[in-house]
Amino acid sequence: MRSDIIAIKQALGERIIGKEHQLQLAIACLLANGHLLIEDLPGMGKTTLSHALSQVFGLHYSRIQFTSDLLPSDMLGVNIFHSHETDNEKQFSFRHGPIFSQVVLADELNRASPKTQSALLEAMEERQVSIDGVTHSLPSPFFVIATQNPSNQSGTYPLPESQLDRFFMKISLGYPAWEAEKAMLLQKNTSETLMQIISESQLLEMQSQITKVHAGEAVIHYILRLVSESRENSEYPNPLSPRASRALLQGARAWAFIAGRDFVTPDDVQAVFVAITSHRLTASSAHQRQNNMQSSSLAGEMLSIKLLESVDPLAA
Repeated sequence: MRSDIIAIKQALGERIIGKEHQLQLAIACLLANGHLLIEDLPGMGKTTLSHALSQVFGLHYSRIQFTSDLLPSDMLGVNIFHSHETDNEKQFSFRHGPIFSQVVLADELNRASPKTQSALLEAMEERQVSIDGVTHSLPSPFFVIATQNPSNQSGTYPLPESQLDRFFMKISLGYPAWEAEKAMLLQKNTSETLMQIISESQLLEMQSQITKVHAGEAVIHYILRLVSESRENSEYPNPLSPRASRALLQGARAWAFIAGRDFVTPDDVQAVFVAITSHRLTASSAHQRQNNMQSSSLAGEMLSIKLLESVDPLAA
């Protein structure tokens, strides 16, 4: 499995150049069976990354372009009435929407109305959708990659806290470095399909192995101290929920698994902390004005408070 992970990272690195940390976070998110939110300006490679992930993992891919007039039925599917005059049969049949894929790109999620955004909640949390009182199961594995434009751009609707909390991680690719962008411009045949590296069954086995990575009691206490900091400090109006605690543990396990270890260290928690918590934390308006701080740097500030506390990762 270790060789497969290395091959996956190399393949993605050839398509998205100079973003090794973000790529490893995206892989960890998929292995941890979570969902990924990417916030960036247009043209940064968000769609390229999502498509590349589906190709190397061999998963069925669909893309939904979110617009202000997109309806929930456009995404989930709809019941269609059929009338057969020859035998007087009248019945409904369900036509599946693009949500019924293993990798779903929800492109520019925050350009859709809150009603359409909320239609994703059941799918992301329960891995199913309900249409006219009938429940339809979604494929497994099921991975949502949502992209959103910065909130200061026109035509955007802010995502509610309940929806943000459903996303396991949030990352931003950002502008490439000079040499990385030069290498990108010199690339040829960038439209070629990436080779599938692992099968669907191998991915499911990896996701199962993630839960078996050992996390000692001291590491658990380290996570709890970080989470408690957000709840005890008035600077964080939206403290981290128990769902965030579970995400930190699962994300750290995935990071350790990618590194080829069967145990979690504090470094694993620190590596995924900002990606898992930045979209869940919101600084108070006064704190933002005083420190000119975004949610990602707020998470980094909170993490630095506890960095000096060393723990033994193998302590039971």
